[in-house]
Amino acid sequence: MIETLRRGWWLILLRGILAVIFGIMALVWPGITVLALVLLWGVYAVVDGASEIGLAVRGGEGLTGGGRWALALLGLFGVAAGVIAFLWPGITALVLAYLIGFWAILTGVMEIIAAIRLREEIDNEWLMGISGALSVVLGAILVIAPGAGVLGLVTVIAIFAIAWGITLILLSFRVRNPGAAPAAA
Repeated sequence: MIETLRRGWWLILLRGILAVIFGIMALVWPGITVLALVLLWGVYAVVDGASEIGLAVRGGEGLTGGGRWALALLGLFGVAAGVIAFLWPGITALVLAYLIGFWAILTGVMEIIAAIRLREEIDNEWLMGISGALSVVLGAILVIAPGAGVLGLVTVIAIFAIAWGITLILLSFRVRNPGAAPAAA
């Protein structure tokens, strides 16, 4: 395996460089990044919806008439959602922020409830409670200020991409010469 990595060290380096560039671009142009993510989701929704419609039309063993109509309807909703994302990307980003926000609040509340119920059965259940509280805070930010929340998510993605890219760059040089001693810090 190390030989394969050694031969492809430059591909790891390339991935790292591209990740760093993506992260920097996302930080410099967060609005464009949000737009790109919404449009990418729109493409996904259209393709997914079209494949559902294709499954409904083709049918298949065990797929009854009602199942076909359900697939077709699901496919039409997917295609419609994708088209809406293309026509109104701002509204789509806002709706996605609200959906993620409400999901995070619900998930957080359920984690807090689970932590309370588990306090007699496990140690450090408070960690689950804190996790739930953080989820509720994230959800509240997205619901109260969806624009800022979405831009915050883009910032987190950008920082992750930069850190990941730097890690890949360092790894590429390490696998290029696996026998070399690590550099002194």
